[in-house]
Amino acid sequence: QVHLVESGGGSVQSGGSLRLSCAVSGFTNRQYCLGWIRQRPGKSREGIAAIDSDGRRDYAASVRDRFTISQDNAKNTLYLDMDNLKPEDTGMYYCGVDLDPPVLTASQSLGVMPDVFGHWGQGTQVTVSA
Repeated sequence: QVHLVESGGGSVQSGGSLRLSCAVSGFTNRQYCLGWIRQRPGKSREGIAAIDSDGRRDYAASVRDRFTISQDNAKNTLYLDMDNLKPEDTGMYYCGVDLDPPVLTASQSLGVMPDVFGHWGQGTQVTVSA
C-alpha cells in the first residue's frame, strides 16, 4: 500500500527558509511522478513542484527560483526546499505520487496534480509571518 508522510512544516518569518520532507513507501514502480501541492487559505489546491522518474523537474511560476524539489532514492524521501518565503506561501502542503500509466511528466502534472495523483499524504502546515 502506498504511504506518504510529510514533515518539516512550521512557522517562519518572511524571507526565511524551510525544508519539507515526504517519506514515501509501498511502491516499486519504475515510472512515477512525485509532487507537492499546497492549499492556501480561501484558495483551491495548486500544484507547485514536480519531479518524475527521469529526473525532470518543473515548478509553478509563483515558486520558481525560490523552491527546489529533490528526492533521495536511498532514503525513499522527497524534499521541498523553500527559500525566501513570503506570507502568501502560508498554507497546507501535501506530497503526492502518480503511478497510474501513462504516468505524467513533471511538466504535464503541474496543472492537474490535485485531480490526477492517486496518492497523498496528510499534509504539513507552513505559516509565514510578515
